[in-house]
Amino acid sequence: MQKIEKTDAEWREQLSDMAYKVTRKHGTERAGTHEDFPDGPGTFNCVCCGLPVFDKAHKFESGTGWPSFYEPANPDNVGTSEDRKLFMKRTEVHCARCEAHLGHVFPDGPQPTGLRYCINGVALEFEPED
Repeated sequence: MQKIEKTDAEWREQLSDMAYKVTRKHGTERAGTHEDFPDGPGTFNCVCCGLPVFDKAHKFESGTGWPSFYEPANPDNVGTSEDRKLFMKRTEVHCARCEAHLGHVFPDGPQPTGLRYCINGVALEFEPED
């Protein structure tokens, strides 16, 4: 996969302030602020580079206030790394193409994977299925 690299200034110009804070500076949006995605089938793409990262069919209501998924649209499109901020060990989820911070993954999700990808809505753009 061809990596996308931009300068900090280019990312700032492309993204909203909140999307920049979350995706480029590893921030988190407030819970419950971004659950306004359209109904119906479709794909959630990385807001920075457009790579498909999650499918609407894998979305579930976790009660956390953030969009949650039990698996990525394509496992090659997301990566993970260890996050030790906030004095705890978590697994960060990022876009494999542009390294945008998307959220975190936890081992308390539904079957079939048992995973909960807790993703910042501002890091996603919804593309309805045609």
